[in-house]
Amino acid sequence: MPNRRHLLAAASLLLAAGGRPALAQARFNSLYMFIPAGPGGGWDGLGRAIEQVARQAGLVGTFQFENVGGAGGTVGLPRFVGQRRGRPDSLLVAGSIMVGATLTNRTPVGLKDLVPVARLTAEAGVIVVPAQSEIQDLKAFLEALKANPGGVAIAGGSAGGTDHITLGLILKALGHSAKDGSYVAFAGGGPAQAAILGAQVKAGISGLSEFAEQIKAGRMRALATTGAERTDPAVPTLKESGVDVVMTNWRGVFAPPGLRPEARQKLVDFITELHALPAWREMLKTRDWADAFLTGDAFTAFLAEDQAKTEAVLKEVGLA
Repeated sequence: MPNRRHLLAAASLLLAAGGRPALAQARFNSLYMFIPAGPGGGWDGLGRAIEQVARQAGLVGTFQFENVGGAGGTVGLPRFVGQRRGRPDSLLVAGSIMVGATLTNRTPVGLKDLVPVARLTAEAGVIVVPAQSEIQDLKAFLEALKANPGGVAIAGGSAGGTDHITLGLILKALGHSAKDGSYVAFAGGGPAQAAILGAQVKAGISGLSEFAEQIKAGRMRALATTGAERTDPAVPTLKESGVDVVMTNWRGVFAPPGLRPEARQKLVDFITELHALPAWREMLKTRDWADAFLTGDAFTAFLAEDQAKTEAVLKEVGLA
């Protein structure tokens, strides 16, 4: 019979061979996650997904979340920059919506004031209506927009963000100005869902993951997606339906300014390790997120390119 010492030694070997890492091996004992949006939206969802996978893998001991929503992240962003400057245990979740919001709102603080860590996901948008809506398909939606764009109130994320730009491009394709539309901006996915389900608006535009649960439950009807290809075989894309619009929404994580290079690298290494986990790949699949992982100089270069492209689109559709 093996004695207790032998059993303990075997257990240690098992952990070393691939068991869950001990908390002492965590990259961070505690990590502060700032979400510049309300609970229930895409940025909040990404932050919570990072928490779930990182804690299960033993990469982080505990997480502290703070949500400060408003104006595409531009309300919370200065708070994060001012209060977390130089703090190596802090991350902010943001993405393409903030790029558009800072341009539309002409805010002095933007992504340029943060330290890029990693781009993680990309997601197609979806146009939805409440299940009881008289709008049965994309054709009826486009006809209603073309006839009276101001009479079709559409919920989405903050002004100037991906959802707003998508509507502007659709209106432009229909021969209208983006300013002709009736866009109702919300600080988070939760309030936008409530407005759609409560028929306070005619339709909604957001990332597919934000409305996926309501679509599956039959409370919302998906009319079209905004990607280059179908995400759901049953839901057409705008492009294949004759509306030449393709939009995806990227999301990633950033650190506060004032970090030492080694502190930034520690955060990059943490996210890189998280991205390599099978549990993260499963999370992407569950959330219908495309893997858009990018770090380092490549991510910095992407941000500069995205800023230029977004500014050009916003000017084209009259939003900047």
